[in-house]
Amino acid sequence: MNVVEATAGDAPRMSEILTDILLSWNSQRPRSAQHVLEHYIDHPDGIRCSVARDQTGTIIGFQSLKVASANNPFDLPIGWGIIGTYVTSATGRHGVGRALFLSSLDAARAAGLKQIDATIGADNRAALAYYEAMGFETYRTLPGAVGKRRIVN
Repeated sequence: MNVVEATAGDAPRMSEILTDILLSWNSQRPRSAQHVLEHYIDHPDGIRCSVARDQTGTIIGFQSLKVASANNPFDLPIGWGIIGTYVTSATGRHGVGRALFLSSLDAARAAGLKQIDATIGADNRAALAYYEAMGFETYRTLPGAVGKRRIVN
């Protein structure tokens, strides 16, 4: 597996991964390649968007790290990190998420972030367990969601 920064050319495959996940959640959230490009790869608050590629070069997951700005959608303090992770179901529990997080953690340190938030659906047991394994702890509950944070050290 290889983890690298995402490029515009990765957006279509990232969109496919996002679509599969959102459909499994019965979510109507945006998922087009254009949305992925604007919201994850080229977002003005972006710090790093990484993709994990398998041995054939196929993208099997991605992770976005942004810095919270004023009026961010998660109502976080300005300067916190915001992380989101999407991995194909076929490769879950094979170290993809961990590899992506190591890349994001390096970027968080380089950017001087002190804390990273992951806001997760309360019923998304796999994501809750993943973030706990990455050292995140629950610090708030929201309607239908759990806020977990990781201190960057």
